[in-house]
Amino acid sequence: MRFLPTGEQSDFARTLRSLLGAAEVPATVRAWAAGDHGPGLALWSRLAGTGLCALAAPEAYEGLGPLPVELALAFVELGRAGVAGPAVETAATVVLLGELARRGEEAPAKRFLPGLLTGDSLATLTLPGGSPYALDADAAEWCFAVRGAGDTATAAGAGPAPDAGAGDTAAAAAASGVAALTAASDSGSARTRALALAPDAAPDAGELWLVPGGGERLASLDPARGLFLPGAGGEPLAAGPAVSAAAGVAARWARLLTAAQCLGVGEALLARTVEYVKQRTQFGVPVGSFQAVKHRLADTLLDLEFARPLLWAAALSLSDGDVAAAKLTAGEAAYAAARTALQLHGAVGYTEELDLSLWLRRARPLRDAWGGPSQCRAEVVRSLPAPSGPPGLPQTTATRRVTT
Repeated sequence: MRFLPTGEQSDFARTLRSLLGAAEVPATVRAWAAGDHGPGLALWSRLAGTGLCALAAPEAYEGLGPLPVELALAFVELGRAGVAGPAVETAATVVLLGELARRGEEAPAKRFLPGLLTGDSLATLTLPGGSPYALDADAAEWCFAVRGAGDTATAAGAGPAPDAGAGDTAAAAAASGVAALTAASDSGSARTRALALAPDAAPDAGELWLVPGGGERLASLDPARGLFLPGAGGEPLAAGPAVSAAAGVAARWARLLTAAQCLGVGEALLARTVEYVKQRTQFGVPVGSFQAVKHRLADTLLDLEFARPLLWAAALSLSDGDVAAAKLTAGEAAYAAARTALQLHGAVGYTEELDLSLWLRRARPLRDAWGGPSQCRAEVVRSLPAPSGPPGLPQTTATRRVTT
């Protein structure tokens, strides 16, 4: 069995890597963090021109898919380059709208998909049971939002974003289960909308709204991840069980693509650290020649290489357990790569002037976005088959290790 990308898939990934390599991405990330969205939106428009967003959309709406394997490959490249902006949320929104259309709710897809597929707009999406923040809603006046989608979306959604540090206000918003989608125009001024599922909706039904956004910017570990609380009220777009079902599908895709981004971030951190230890000397020799350094880098490489096949397996199956396993492994590998990079760079690793900091400050928020380690572990355990054997038979040692 060849568990590798096809030649066409590899060519697409190389095209994206070449485009991003020539785009001076660190400069666009610093501008994005400072509130200047122009360079980042221009880059996103070029990425969309490669068919990136079309990979998540059905052919009936000028899309190419949905093609999860190709999209996962693309998001590894986005993570490796450190692209700023709500890329995962934009793709998840495309999936949400396409899934709604497949289930008979075509109006939102007809209204919003054209702009998303061409790169004229970005979207940020949060779902019930997940983060209450409208990601990257800087300078935005409107938000798309989803509130209280019921058990289906909550089980598949993300855990609260621990990188927010937003205090009591954020905690109250998290309890309300707000979900937001932000659309940003390529003019540099963001146009935000929100998608919301009403908290009092039936467990199997949800409501999709277009609501006014706004609110103060909240603190984030990653300065390129702007966190805002969306507003209330707005225009209803869709309602019913189809909204909850589509929200669950979109959450699963968001978790998969976040795992792909984690893998790319980890690979970038490892590559930059290897280059650095070849140049930095101590006692007259490169520190990369020290056995302890070699072992630390080898452990990091193994973590990333073990995460890679889990990511491809999850993209092929799109099952809850496989996607959670990929997110858990890739997220932990990226965080371990960040810790290794910081330790081996020494004091210079703490400086914001070093481009390395752009990846260092992204690893932890991505690890916890769209399902942190504990949530993904619980999902993996829930997906395991029930123990076989007569009732009352003692569990095996292996079974006890998994379930405890």
